[in-house]
Amino acid sequence: MQSYTIGQAARLLGVSPDTARRWADAGRVATHRDESGRRLIDGKDLAAFSIEVGQGGGGDEDASYTSARNAFPGIVTAVKLGDVAAQVEIQAGPHRLVSLLTREAVEELGLEVGMRATARVKSTNVHIDRS
Repeated sequence: MQSYTIGQAARLLGVSPDTARRWADAGRVATHRDESGRRLIDGKDLAAFSIEVGQGGGGDEDASYTSARNAFPGIVTAVKLGDVAAQVEIQAGPHRLVSLLTREAVEELGLEVGMRATARVKSTNVHIDRS
């Protein structure tokens, strides 16, 4: 199972490393230490926590005033395989992205819950909202 440092987890969750550290200190996400003493978060734990954060459970940081770009780095939170097709969910900070693709593509990429992945979006219409 892949593990993530506090800094890597913060980037995937779309928050500062200080915020990710506070969440870990508060016990909101489980951590363990590696042989060099760094705190790590297991990929499956981070995937579950990223869903909570994406559903509004993040809490203490204001949303930034930005236009989302076409690349959404995040963590795979679900993979549903059918006979031919598959559905992959990625939590990229507060954004939940769902993609339908072939089962073959999912297997070739080796996608599984807890691993990093980037969702890339191509659209002819882009809406920009300021919160």
